[in-house]
Amino acid sequence: MIQSNKSRCVTRFHGLFNVQLAELNKLKHHEEVNSTHLEKLKKEIKADGILKLAIAVDAKTNVILDGEHRFNAIKQLGCKKIPVVFFDYDSPDIEVQAWRKGEQPTKKDVIEAGFSGQKFPPTTTKHMVRICNRLEHISAIEKRVNVPLGKL
Repeated sequence: MIQSNKSRCVTRFHGLFNVQLAELNKLKHHEEVNSTHLEKLKKEIKADGILKLAIAVDAKTNVILDGEHRFNAIKQLGCKKIPVVFFDYDSPDIEVQAWRKGEQPTKKDVIEAGFSGQKFPPTTTKHMVRICNRLEHISAIEKRVNVPLGKL
């Protein structure tokens, strides 16, 4: 049962969080990454020997919704797969917002960026999910997986 940290209500996402290993070359990223953060994360993952969290991906298009840095770190570490939770991005319970004021990315913009060479700057989009009539960052429902790098 999926519950928010602060309450005990069930969401429409109940039962949709099966983690699957996806091939990196089939996934599409829509944002560039912050190289400093990427290097720090890559060192942490390598030192731990595991990837702790799955990434969030649109099931229909394979565009990454959250986890661009994890995706790139795993790729640079020579892995071929990554744990993924697939979402229905068309769901009204998923919204895209901007981290910075004055920007208004849409779901259509995110998908187009995933299929084009025109990526958003790092940390542009913030994907939110409706949990118990409250919007929370999509990371609130990403799965902890602790997958050894040797399996990726």
